[in-house]
Amino acid sequence: MREEYDIKNLNPRKNPYAKKLKRQITINIDSATIDYFKGQSDNTGIPYQTLINLYLTDCAENKRTLHLNWG
Repeated sequence: MREEYDIKNLNPRKNPYAKKLKRQITINIDSATIDYFKGQSDNTGIPYQTLINLYLTDCAENKRTLHLNWG
């Protein structure tokens, strides 16, 4: 690489996807739920983990709240 390059100014734009970076976690999901999303995956051709992420992202973006009835 040539010494006269100013690396910091070559591409001053910020990464537009930086806020969308994914982080790997461990989560326990029951078999029936995984089977449901795997079935949806078969129908849509979208990987089931991506479908779960899309669903959770939609919940977070729309500030959905969970309503449980333990009756």
